[in-house]
Amino acid sequence: MSERSPAPGALALVESLVNTLDIESGADSFDTADGRARFGLTEDDLPAARELRESLRAVLLAHAGHPPHREVTPLGQLLAGAPLIVAVDEQDGSALLTPADRGPLPSRVAAAVAEALVAGTWTRLKACESVTCHWAYYDRSPAGRGRWCSMQVCGARAKMRRYRAKD
Repeated sequence: MSERSPAPGALALVESLVNTLDIESGADSFDTADGRARFGLTEDDLPAARELRESLRAVLLAHAGHPPHREVTPLGQLLAGAPLIVAVDEQDGSALLTPADRGPLPSRVAAAVAEALVAGTWTRLKACESVTCHWAYYDRSPAGRGRWCSMQVCGARAKMRRYRAKD
């Protein structure tokens, strides 16, 4: 779990969605009414929301150069049914992609991914390489080569394991 500041813009939605599951402890905030309410989910929405979360995690691992943590439905397949529209501001002419229907979580995620693609920030959202973590974090390192959600926790553990393996 990270001490990093949240991802910019709409990527904060994706980051917080992936981080609803603490892999190390098994705690899933979707198991609580408050956790579901944060994303506008009902109990009936949970299987699809969990599937979306794990597909996002697999993509964020790929952003960090790692294979998927498990077999998942491809993210593109899950977002294919989430149409976006081009919204143009009549005052200044600015445009952005927005969900055709703001209610469903996949629609909001698709719009967040589209916004991040345009901003050039999508591939900076990554998943921690620690197999007991895979927490989502936004990589603000200059070279974009961050590996862990927290240098103080996951990074320190990995470095200590490597050090001990040398003996």
